[in-house]
Amino acid sequence: MSTGRAVPDKILTNHDLEKMVDTTDEWIVTRTGMKIRHIAEEGVVTSDLAAAACRQALERANVTPEAVDVIIVATITPDMPFPSTACYVQDKIGAKNATAFDISAACSGFIFGLVISNALIKSGSYKNILVVGAETLSRMVDYSDRNTCVLFGDGAGAVLLQPSDGKRGLMSHFWESDGSLSHLLFTPGGGSKHPATHETVDQKLHFIQMAGREVFKYAIKAMSSAANIAIEKAGISVEEVDLLISHQANNRIIQATAQMAKVPPEKVYSNIENYGNTSAASIPIALDEAFETGRLKAGQRCLMVAFGGGFTWGSAVVQF
Repeated sequence: MSTGRAVPDKILTNHDLEKMVDTTDEWIVTRTGMKIRHIAEEGVVTSDLAAAACRQALERANVTPEAVDVIIVATITPDMPFPSTACYVQDKIGAKNATAFDISAACSGFIFGLVISNALIKSGSYKNILVVGAETLSRMVDYSDRNTCVLFGDGAGAVLLQPSDGKRGLMSHFWESDGSLSHLLFTPGGGSKHPATHETVDQKLHFIQMAGREVFKYAIKAMSSAANIAIEKAGISVEEVDLLISHQANNRIIQATAQMAKVPPEKVYSNIENYGNTSAASIPIALDEAFETGRLKAGQRCLMVAFGGGFTWGSAVVQF
């Protein structure tokens, strides 16, 4: 496995947000743990960030784009409704032999993509699969809504997966969904229910809408449960987990999930202060950083867990 990440150079700080909405740096940091977010410049699209992350992952693995068999992009901010963002990524990196498609599972998208790619590799038909989480959430944020505009940032993380021998690889996974709660976190405009019109734009239906307190409550319960299930299915104890990488949604959620899963603070990876919530990109970005900084090394076990709109949630234990 090799990893890569790409984030825009433009930074949006808490102090910048203080000038836009009724909020403060102290309020944001206390409640979310976020300090800055990376924001895509005009003209930069999701596939640009995804392609940059993929190139880095391929270079580190010394694998050519032509050798890539499958590209899976997890995103809720595609370049266009169709074709898939993965098809644009395929073209931009020159992976002319790859099958490419998107999945939409919101913040859980990378975990879902990991599970799908593992099954494809185990089928024996594929050797090199790129799984990417990529988002330009700033394009879906209402910067007059103080409850949501402080949360989200842009970025992409990519992982190149290959067949492995021995104990390396995906040890266990768990994934689940509950569509009855979709109204708590969604973007209503732009689809077949509310096609884009002057009215949908005026009503701000194309922005992220979230019932924050309810999402917070469900997220902690679902993520801690998913973490425990993945550990049990892997046949290991929580003490044998070397690092927990949680979806970077909110620092309090990350801490509560770790506490309920009985993972000690020193084994929890968090970079939320530097990126905000990047949805499907948050885990692969953190994974790449963990490798780069030495927090995660070959032979160690990583527990990943996520929760997102849908609702969707999932977890995975991987031995590297």
